[in-house]
Formats: sequence, C-alpha cells, structure tokens
Amino acid sequence: MLIRIPNILAPGDAAQFCRLLSEADWSDGKETAGYLSQRVKNNNQLREDHPLGLRLGQKILDALDANPLFLSAALPLKVVPPLFNRYSDSQNYGRHIDGAIRPVYGSRHRVRTDLSATLFLSPPESYEGGELIIEELDGTDSIKLGAGDLVLYSGSTVHRVAPVTKGVRLAAFFWLQSMVRLDTQRALLFKLDSGLQLLGRDSPDHPAMVDLMAVYHNLLRLWGET
Repeated sequence: MLIRIPNILAPGDAAQFCRLLSEADWSDGKETAGYLSQRVKNNNQLREDHPLGLRLGQKILDALDANPLFLSAALPLKVVPPLFNRYSDSQNYGRHIDGAIRPVYGSRHRVRTDLSATLFLSPPESYEGGELIIEELDGTDSIKLGAGDLVLYSGSTVHRVAPVTKGVRLAAFFWLQSMVRLDTQRALLFKLDSGLQLLGRDSPDHPAMVDLMAVYHNLLRLWGET
C-alpha cells in the first residue's frame, strides 16, 4: 500500500524547517545504517539526539496526530520519532530494505516497521534527482512530492533514493507499527473507511451507515492489536 498524503506541513512551515536545517550540524548517514546498507548509503543525517531534530520531529508527530488521512491509512500504534536527512552533490541511497524492528533512541522500546514514511521538505523545483524509488510487485514507483507532503509505504519494500545532481534535498523519515499488521487488511480497512467518510458527507442519514460502520469496527476488532 502506497499512499501520498498532502499538506502534513503547510508550505510555509516546511520552508521554515528547511531554513533551520540549512544551519544544522550534519553527520554521515552511514553512522545509523546496518552493515549492508552502509555499502550503499551516501547522505547526511542529523544525529538522533540532535536538539533541532527532536524539536522538529515533535512538530511532525503533532501534525500527524491531527491528520485524518494519515490516521485512517496508517492506523498507527507506535511511531518512531522522525529523523532528518540531506542529499546534495550526487549523494544517493542505493537499493535497500528497512530493518524489521527499529529501536527507539534513548529508550528500551522496539517498533515493528510495518510502514515507512518520507516527508518531503524541500520544494521539488529546488533540486534535481532525489526521487524515492519504491519497488512493488507490479513495478516501481518514483516519488517526488511537494514541500510538506508525505508518502506512506510498506516497510517490506525494497527502495532507494536517486542521486541528487543539483540543489539540496531535505526530508524527514520515520517508521511506524500499525494496529493492523498486514498490508492487505489495512488496505481494506482504509478503503472501507474512505467510503464511509464519503457516504457520511453525502448521505449521513442513510440507513446503511450504521451497518457499514459496524463492519469496519468489527474487522478492526478482529485484526487490530494494541
């Protein structure tokens, strides 16, 4: 399941993030990569304990909590605090897959990475290249979104970031464990919830509303975990 979610951050907020991040002290991204990913990862990253990263990451978490489309699509149970990366001068990240379990920095918590997310911060016209390329069974998707827009995709997919040949690409990224583990089940619930919201707007008194809502919640009760 791959879902584009616009306006997690307003363009003005994304621009402010970029201004602050442009003055940050960046580290080598290889420091947080696994032993295989280190061979193909060439970017810069804020340390997990960087004060700016922690502050901006909390703003993103607050924005996610207030976004109905994200909540419906992800059904989040646990979210790893967002991290930040920077690509320029032909930097790229080759084909890799995210680890199945992600530790939460500074705690004993572990998160199963059902979903991965990239929040684009730089305007797409400000850099060349830098597409997030996600491999799926039916082909590949090349993703380059507007500033403040997010893509949510399965943590089980192989993906890469194309070289940034001009300008600077700034983004936030994170992982989450969903209340519903399987992509197929989560996709069905998202489709059903989207239909319910549409029916609720157009025909809120339709007699099928309660029955369909019961189906949604009973499926969530059957498949969900807390």
